[in-house]
Amino acid sequence: MARKAKRRPASAKARSKAAMRARPVEPGCWSTAWTTSMHGPYPVGNATGQPDMSFVFPAPERGARDQSFRMIVRPDIWGKQARIRFSNALGTRPLTIADAYAGMQAMGSGVLAGTNRAVKFKARRKAVIAPGDFLWSDPVDLDFIKKVDDPLLSGRKLAVSFHVVGESGPMTWHAKALQHSYLGAPSTPSRAGRESERGFPYPTTSWYFIDALDMLTERRARVIVCFGDSITDGTGSTISGDDRWPDVLSRRLHAVHGARVSVVNQGIGGNQILGPANYSPASATFGGPSALSRLDRDVLGLSGVATVIWLEGINDLGFADASVADLCEGVRQGAARIRAGIPGARVLMGALTPALGSSIETHGRPEVDFRRKQFNTFLRTSGLFDGVIDFEPPTKDVKSGGLRAEMKPSSSVGGPGDGLHPNRLGYQAMGHAIDLDLVYGPRRDPRL
Repeated sequence: MARKAKRRPASAKARSKAAMRARPVEPGCWSTAWTTSMHGPYPVGNATGQPDMSFVFPAPERGARDQSFRMIVRPDIWGKQARIRFSNALGTRPLTIADAYAGMQAMGSGVLAGTNRAVKFKARRKAVIAPGDFLWSDPVDLDFIKKVDDPLLSGRKLAVSFHVVGESGPMTWHAKALQHSYLGAPSTPSRAGRESERGFPYPTTSWYFIDALDMLTERRARVIVCFGDSITDGTGSTISGDDRWPDVLSRRLHAVHGARVSVVNQGIGGNQILGPANYSPASATFGGPSALSRLDRDVLGLSGVATVIWLEGINDLGFADASVADLCEGVRQGAARIRAGIPGARVLMGALTPALGSSIETHGRPEVDFRRKQFNTFLRTSGLFDGVIDFEPPTKDVKSGGLRAEMKPSSSVGGPGDGLHPNRLGYQAMGHAIDLDLVYGPRRDPRL
């Protein structure tokens, strides 16, 4: 009788390979890679360096008319798949989007040859978005990306192209993109699928109808949301230069943590924490809806949020003459809502930069500076937040009490600046004043 061969125990290497084969493949996680905050409707807002748009949008109440858009955005991280959020938040009519694409920007309005990929909505090429609503696209394969951590992807931009069918009516937009995007002429066929720059002859420094981009990553990135007003939005920085303080922070974090972190910008020029009390297409103001009223859409509705850096309040003090007590209560409420909506999220407040002597008279008054200092003292000493980023020392002239002289000249359109908004040098100083460990520190909730 033949003897059975004695089975040898599997080697550690073989056991490891078997375990890897048996382990289920993780589907990945959506992480927000780019955002902007919607307001409007167009032309209500505070654009920088905007060309004359009278030919492109001759009747704002009618909005876009059978017109193609090519919006240029910079994802802070990359993935093999993306999804895009289209918004009609401030619209008054149904918005019909068709023939949407996403591809790598080449130069200007051109798309890198061979990269334009069709974007669908529930497997269809056309979607209708109701007034006040938004819609996520289906995942779109970015199969032209071979390695998501390729350093050559750093700073590259995505061209999101689409066609508005019929008349959009009042347009939801973000005025101060500080990024050149491109538009087609009204009453023309779709040019969205073309990779050529032809068909998009008109530049704009604003974004229309899109407000978020997610990337599918193997593990969820720690998304850092920079939330606030024009100083977060980047007023005074260079157009298409990506040198707002959140951009500087992003580059510093990526140098240490690579693709494990994504920094996104949810600032609006002129925004306030508390007001206006009511914001609608019929009663819109240039600063957009209040920070407290837009928290759900602009912070809680994003994917993978780990930290929120909130820098805001100078417009409440300047435009609205808000009391320090009301402002403190507003940030208390906001911080509580963020923590309730995103368990484990870190809430960091930014101390307000100086505005004393600003040519914007509402903000440059001594009484506003006095209340600004009181508010900053509250932020630093209340103990209500996970940390405070002190933006005041690197931007304040100790003799004048205002913004440092070398940080005043505008980097956007030239000229002396307004004494409220830092220039490129000022934003670099702000971005380098941030403690990276404070921003990236461990999440409290292990599920995130």
